[in-house]
Formats: sequence, structure tokens, C-alpha cells
Amino acid sequence: MTFARSMLAVFLLLAGPAPAFAQVVTEAPLVEEGNALVLTSVGHKFTLPLPDWLTPAERLSGNVQPLVETSFRSDPTQALLEIYPKGETPEQWTTLYGARITLEASRPLTDYRSAVMYGYSQTCNPKLSGFFQFGEDNGDDLAALGYVCGAYLDRLEGYQGQGEVMVMAFSKTEKGVAIAYQEWRGPLFDPSNPETWPVSTDVLKARAEQLQAEASLALAD
Repeated sequence: MTFARSMLAVFLLLAGPAPAFAQVVTEAPLVEEGNALVLTSVGHKFTLPLPDWLTPAERLSGNVQPLVETSFRSDPTQALLEIYPKGETPEQWTTLYGARITLEASRPLTDYRSAVMYGYSQTCNPKLSGFFQFGEDNGDDLAALGYVCGAYLDRLEGYQGQGEVMVMAFSKTEKGVAIAYQEWRGPLFDPSNPETWPVSTDVLKARAEQLQAEASLALAD
């Protein structure tokens, strides 16, 4: 099983019991509005902060989409956007910035978060992984979630000797749930020693706070 396949399994898990998942790969319905990207799909608008690896000048250019790589998949009930630094791909990346919208009106965000955590845990050596929150939950306003995986499972073909760090923020409307997340991948590391992680704790914390504050989901007009 490749890592890309295993992550697709994570997203299938998030959808819960459903008909066969026939995703269609198309150009991302993505536009830039001010200092944000807006993804419009499955009846929602998901406003996202710009990629944080861009330079200040690039972020102010008003035309960041040619500066990154994107991948978009959708079906009638869910949509998945992935953004990578220029030159990186879904198969070979060091930084992945993503957003997912799922139509699930009745699913509590806490249940959705639990599904995410379970899915990610299936890709990592359990002795070298763990989750943490950036603050406390406040009702449906869930704190940003962090995850460290010092080494992927050996069964993930092509990813032996690597690990990742991830942050994620959650959003909800009366018709759906969404996540905005970012992952950093690099050589295997010691989760107990942040100096070995593929991203600094300062960058990690700043991105978690930005996703929490600026990623917002709303029903489309």
C-alpha cells in the first residue's frame, strides 16, 4: 500500500457509511480573494489562508495559484483539495496543504476529529506517534489538532525511513464538516525531540493558529 493510497483510506473513513466513492479529478474550483483562497464545492465556500511557504512578495502578488501545484477530487458529497510547493507532487512532497469538505449534517465535530485521529494512526509506528491540541475545545469550536509520526509503518511502500508532522483545524455548518490541514514530511525523527522534526515548533504553532483563526466554512450562495 502506498502512502497516497493509505491517505485516501483516511478520507474514505471520514465519510462513514456511504455508497461507492467515485471521485472525479478536475481543475480546482479555487479563487483568490484578498489574502485568502476560497474553495467552492459541494454547496460550501471554504476560505483558507494562503500557503505559508510563499514569500511576502508572492503572497501580495494577487496571483498565487501559478506559484503552487494543486490537486482536486470530488464527488456529490465531498471534495478534497491539496496544494504543494511548485515542483512537488502528490507522490513526492515535503509540504502538503489540504482542505476537505464533507456533507454530513448530523455528525458532531468531535466524532469527525476522532475519525481523523484513527485514520492517521493507521499509517504510523504507534511507538513513535502522538496527538496534541493547541489549547482547549469550546463547544463546537474545537482546538487545532497536532500530530507527530516519527516513522511511517514499513508496509507503506516507498516511505520507509520517513515521518511527518501535521496540524489541522475543524469547521462546521448545518450541512457539512470540513478540515484545513498542513503536513511536513522528512527523514524519520524522534517525536520527543522537536529539534529533529521536519518543521520548527515556531512554524508549526504559527500555522496551527492561522488555520484555526482564518480557515472558515460557510454555505455557498
